[in-house]
Amino acid sequence: MQLKKSLLSLALAGVVAVASTALVGCVSNTTSNSSTTNRSQLMLVSEQEVMTQSAQAYDEVIAQARAQGVLNTNKALTARVQKIGDRLIAKAPTFRADSAKWDWEVNVITSKELNAWCMAGGKIAVYTALVEQLKLNDDEIATVMGHEIAHALREHVREQMSTQALKQGALNIASLFGVSNTTLNIANTLAEVGVSLPFSRSHETEADELGLELMYRAGYDPQKGIKIWEKMMSLGSGNTGLAVLLSTHPADDERLANLTELAAQLKADK
Repeated sequence: MQLKKSLLSLALAGVVAVASTALVGCVSNTTSNSSTTNRSQLMLVSEQEVMTQSAQAYDEVIAQARAQGVLNTNKALTARVQKIGDRLIAKAPTFRADSAKWDWEVNVITSKELNAWCMAGGKIAVYTALVEQLKLNDDEIATVMGHEIAHALREHVREQMSTQALKQGALNIASLFGVSNTTLNIANTLAEVGVSLPFSRSHETEADELGLELMYRAGYDPQKGIKIWEKMMSLGSGNTGLAVLLSTHPADDERLANLTELAAQLKADK
C-alpha cells in the first residue's frame, strides 16, 4: 500500500511538471542557421535577470584577478587569444543576430586550472594553463572558445535555471498535497539523475557542435581543432561507463566520434 501511495505521489509530481510546461510553453530557438541546434527551449527566467547576475559575477572575477596580478599578464598570449576571440565574435551573429550588440570582452587569467568560460552576454576568460600545459594551437583554442561562446549563444545557464525552477515548483506543489518528505526526496533524486544531469550533457553536446560550426565559420580547421578533446582525454577525465550517468559531460569516446563526424561534414559541405 505504501509503495502504491509513493508511486501515486511521484505520478502527481510528474503531472504537475508536465502541466506547468504546457502552461508556460516553449520559446523559439535562441540561435538560427545552425545544422545542429534545432530544438525549442523552455525559459522561465528572464534574460535580463541572467545577464545581470552574470555581469556581477564577471566583475567580481575580473576584479579579483586584477587585484592578484594575474589578469592579462602574458601580453603575447593575451593578444593571441583576443585575436582568436575577435574572429569568433565576428561570426557569432550568424547564429544569433542580437549578439552583435553584446558587450563582448576577452581576458586571459594566469592560473594552473585548465579552464575557459563565456558568461551570458559575451564575457570570456581563458586560463593560461589550458593553452600552455596542453600546448594548444590556434585551431584548438578556437574550438574550446567556440564551445564556451556556444553556451552563451544558446543561453544554457538561463535554460538550466528555468529547469531547476520548474522542478522545484513541481515538488513544492506536490508537498501541498501531503506528499511525504521521503517521497519528495526520491522524486528529487530521480529528477536529478533522469532530467537535470542528462539535460546538462545535452547542453555540452550542443555547445560542442555549435562551437565547432562557429570556429569553422571563423576560418579555423575543425579537424585540427577537435584534437583539444583528445588531449583532455589523455589527462584521464574518467568520463566513461557508469560515471557518465552522474556526469554533466558526455562520454569521451562518444564526444570525439560525434565531433569527428561533424568536422568531416563541415569541410565536405564548404
